[in-house]
Amino acid sequence: MTDNPLGEREKAVLAMEARSWAGPGAKERAVRERLGISPTHYYQLLNALLDDEHALAHDPVTVNRLRRVREAQRERRS
Repeated sequence: MTDNPLGEREKAVLAMEARSWAGPGAKERAVRERLGISPTHYYQLLNALLDDEHALAHDPVTVNRLRRVREAQRERRS
């Protein structure tokens, strides 16, 4: 675990993952508009957050759900 608490961007990424999205492309548009980053960078940040204990402490429901999804995807690929 790092000694740095989550920044505003990291909290915003987790908040975006906690909500549902209306249709295809809605989340990607929101990522660009609200966070000012590309969807690729967003998903890189998100993946790193899933391994961050500060993220788990901040939003355990979302982080644990996404960890389960990531693990299921890894199992399907192997």
